[in-house]
Amino acid sequence: MLTIKQITENTDAVIRALEKKNFKGAKEAIDQVIAFNDKRRATQNVLDKNLAEVNSLSKTIGQLMKEGKKEEAEAARNRVAELKETNKSLQSEMDGATIDLQNVLYTIPNLPYDEVPEGKSAEDNVEVKTGGNKVELPADALPHWDLAKKYDLIDFDLGVKITGAGFPVYKGKGAQLQRALINFFLAEASKAGYTEIMPPTVVNAASGYGTGQLPDKEGQMYHCQLDDLYLIPTAEVPVTNIYRDVILEEKQLPIMNCAYTQCFRREAGSYGKDVRGLNRLHEFSKVEIVRIDKPEHSKQSHKEMLEHVENLLIKLELPYRILRLCGGDMSFTAALCYDFEVYSEAQKRWLEVSSVSNFDSYQANRLKCRYRTAEKKTELCHTLNGSALALPRIVAALLENNQTPEGIKIPKALVPYCGFEIID
Repeated sequence: MLTIKQITENTDAVIRALEKKNFKGAKEAIDQVIAFNDKRRATQNVLDKNLAEVNSLSKTIGQLMKEGKKEEAEAARNRVAELKETNKSLQSEMDGATIDLQNVLYTIPNLPYDEVPEGKSAEDNVEVKTGGNKVELPADALPHWDLAKKYDLIDFDLGVKITGAGFPVYKGKGAQLQRALINFFLAEASKAGYTEIMPPTVVNAASGYGTGQLPDKEGQMYHCQLDDLYLIPTAEVPVTNIYRDVILEEKQLPIMNCAYTQCFRREAGSYGKDVRGLNRLHEFSKVEIVRIDKPEHSKQSHKEMLEHVENLLIKLELPYRILRLCGGDMSFTAALCYDFEVYSEAQKRWLEVSSVSNFDSYQANRLKCRYRTAEKKTELCHTLNGSALALPRIVAALLENNQTPEGIKIPKALVPYCGFEIID
């Protein structure tokens, strides 16, 4: 959430930055924020003045009575009663303006950093790096959904029977491959200094608002209405919310956590080739890395997170590219985001497998996640997160790119976690 200081001190720059992020109605939203804030402050000033008068009058009433000035004392009592009644109305007015202000702020996205490219969609993203070697497969190479059926790894039809489309059932070596990837990603995160967390996979609304999924992505989240709880779209939500309403000590930073969870997304509106097989699921496994850091170190943290994800793809021997997302393609909460994509030779297309984002102080302001400096000042933290990695499209690329006449070969780094070198 943007701070009032950001908006009031740099109004025009904020509006331009929001327009870069393709946020419609930026000026109108900022004008609303300023109007509600002015109303809240003006009401607060009158209320403070009235409260000071009440306190002053209350102190004099007893003295007036002692001096026998009953009429003056009674007049003071009447004035106090009048002020208290007025203050009730003022407090209600101020509370209403505060709520209105908060509700508008919740709808305004984060500001993009200067290095974020201009653009409105994925076509405007900038490729900053490629790595790995694309494989050459025969003309009759199979996509992963056919390979999954051939080797009895994943049953998509059984998932439809049990739950619905987008909820596959992993079987045999398919299930073992999933578990191997999870353990590999967690082990690599541990080596890099991340502390593993095992969080809940349902969160309350306060947690959703804290990291910015609510109200922006409410329609994409599974909602348990009876208990007003949400299935998590990513471990970022529960792990980052550990630090909601917390004041950390500067020496604790950066905090580095990782977590494996199941993730749930409605993916409303998805259709066509993008949802075939493992390309887009409603439930999937993912290992997430999360950092809480000082503002002056968060860009270095972001760089280290990018290097960590890239190293995973190198060890899995997958061809990949890194994209810096343009303003219009970034998430609601991100100030700077890089996507990692792996190439599927069988599908002849790039598949997104990770987003690594710096949220600056945007989430921290919503969370009230702060740290105490050596000078005992309290400042907002910066938060960062990334997929390290999401499994479905990694599995798809591994199956497709490593298919041979003898079977599907397992990358060397993954063999100790799988217990087998080939799926045949």
